[in-house]
Amino acid sequence: MKYTVATAHSDREPVGNRRARKSAAVTVRSMRAGMLGLLLLLTATSAGFAADGLDAEARLEIIDRVSSTLDQSYIFGDVAENMAKHVREQAQSGAYDDLEDPDAFTHRLTEDLRSVSKDLHLWVRPMPPEDLSGVEEISQEERHARRLEQVRMGNGGFKKIEILEGNVGYLDLRGFIDASLAGETAHAAMRFLAQSDALIIDLRRNGGGSPSMIQLISSYFFEEPQHLNSFYVREGDRTRQFWTQANVPGPRMVDTPIFVLTSSRTFSAAEEFSYNLRNMERATLVGETTGGGAHPINIERFPELRIEMSVPYGRAVNPITGDNWEGTGVEPHIKVPADRALDVAYAKALDDILKTVESDSDRARQLRWAKEIAADGPVLSTEQKQSFVGKYGPREISLEGDRLIYRRGKAPKVELIAVGEDRFRLDGVEGFRVRFERGSGGEVETLVGLYGDGREEPNARE
Repeated sequence: MKYTVATAHSDREPVGNRRARKSAAVTVRSMRAGMLGLLLLLTATSAGFAADGLDAEARLEIIDRVSSTLDQSYIFGDVAENMAKHVREQAQSGAYDDLEDPDAFTHRLTEDLRSVSKDLHLWVRPMPPEDLSGVEEISQEERHARRLEQVRMGNGGFKKIEILEGNVGYLDLRGFIDASLAGETAHAAMRFLAQSDALIIDLRRNGGGSPSMIQLISSYFFEEPQHLNSFYVREGDRTRQFWTQANVPGPRMVDTPIFVLTSSRTFSAAEEFSYNLRNMERATLVGETTGGGAHPINIERFPELRIEMSVPYGRAVNPITGDNWEGTGVEPHIKVPADRALDVAYAKALDDILKTVESDSDRARQLRWAKEIAADGPVLSTEQKQSFVGKYGPREISLEGDRLIYRRGKAPKVELIAVGEDRFRLDGVEGFRVRFERGSGGEVETLVGLYGDGREEPNARE
């Protein structure tokens, strides 16, 4: 079973759910007609499939095929019936009469289907030109090779992994790629992050993927196997459960505080991961309410109609809530705009770690030093910035446009970014900051260089 990515729909049929199709639904694997027959199909100008667009007959045939497929497979039979009724009424009213362009028609058809179902996993669109340009079906080996190359180029969805100051791990995950394809990358990433005192998982740009990767990553956060989620499938009236794995390579992070960053673009499998950990009280969610798609899908293709569609065939059932996030999204614990979620989560992570150490220890000083980066500094006016301009021994502060610039000797110039009152960090520089001290009259008199090990180096203003 697989979810799909909301912003880049997959054309892969979910593993473990391949089933016999009715003759009316021609799938990718059934495209083995003879060369001549397919050439005639692709060049046909009769039966409404003219080269310059769709006529009324073609639009009605697409509506019929979409409706019958939904009736056969859509997760909710009554909703499928209502969707079919609605789009047929739209056709009879003339709502599609001017939509000869396939893109425009399928876009409108998708909107009308969703107006009834509210299901963002459901869509209809023209088949990609590359899938209609040849006369022979691409072999399974070639499809697999192409998929492997896509996974390689995207590093299995693992966009960025680093250790932030204060020993906070950060993982920017852009997709939940099937564990059979990206499992080794996931294991390597979790080993790299294993010694973090807190972990931030960024799903703000994650559109979904495979439950198998959710299983794998989640397994590092629990000592004993945990029931994560189940899928109910309408066909066969069956349910499949997903649990964490009993064994994973490398150390687990069972006591590590976890923060998950979300946005309105977080969708599908990324929502399941967030929803699971939220209800298991294993993570703090920071950001925006997610997109609201909880249904796994199949991709159905109809080459003779030159269209394909995504058909949600099941629904997620959380073992704790008995429900899912379909249509509502996942609510974060801390609601902030998505572009501020990382700073807020980072500051919260440092605060949580600070509570576990002695307040006067070196570790506490390191954490407070790191927290300055995460905190929102004051916004300074041009006049306020001007008050710092001058020479301070070997150091010089200047104003270039609206940017306050630090330079020592002939070293490169670096922008100063306010982190507190009269206190600044250097953009892109770790381990060094500056503090300005004022005299009794309020004028800046001294620049103090601050080092991460606690050393201070003052220089009087000339």
